Amino acid sequence: MGAVGLLVSDFIMSFMWVWSGVLIKIFVYKILGLGHEPSGEVIKCVLLIINMFFFAFLAKSTKGGAYNPLTVLAGAISGNFSHFLFGVGARIPAQVIGSISGVRLIMDSFPEVGLGPRLNVDIHRGALTEGFLTFAIIIISLGLTTKIPGSFFMKTWISSVSKLTLHILGSDLTGGCMNPASVMGWAYARGDHITKEHLLVYWLAPAKATLLAVWIFKLVVRPIKEEKASMKSKSE
Repeated sequence: MGAVGLLVSDFIMSFMWVWSGVLIKIFVYKILGLGHEPSGEVIKCVLLIINMFFFAFLAKSTKGGAYNPLTVLAGAISGNFSHFLFGVGARIPAQVIGSISGVRLIMDSFPEVGLGPRLNVDIHRGALTEGFLTFAIIIISLGLTTKIPGSFFMKTWISSVSKLTLHILGSDLTGGCMNPASVMGWAYARGDHITKEHLLVYWLAPAKATLLAVWIFKLVVRPIKEEKASMKSKSE
């Protein structure tokens, strides 16, 4: 897929992502009327995993489309400089615009849904929380790409369950978002998208955690690969 097609895919997928979370909550809490009962939470978790499978399929179908800037950033810092510039300068803004557009339409259609995730702890704890959650999911994603390169179902299953678990762990503190574009959409709707809390907790901390995760993964995995290659050449 060309550069323009990738940008369109990022925009549409980001738009759809913010909508999907809201529609799942409306379905469980309003249509089914389960509120926050255990059965309602179980159904919501199942639907969220199915939703992540759907978006993984979209990413595969579009040959790289993404709704999360951290996914783009992790790939961008592993490529050449032009790839980095395209990811940071074009793809991430497309995702942010898609999320903002999606949230604005949500607020016009369902004003009762609320105003998205909020920071419920102090700024430093929030930054540590989002940073840790991001670090964990990036390490898991990189590990799955290396260890299970061809199995779409298994990779998506492990990734989806991991994301959901980390989201639940951080939901009471920061919302457990691990997606700066999605949070930006809601913050823009509230008018606090340029505050220190938003930028530090939902952008700077996840970005630094992504860089750290990619660096550590390369540091650990590359020597292992080189050692295996050396052992193989010696045996031959």
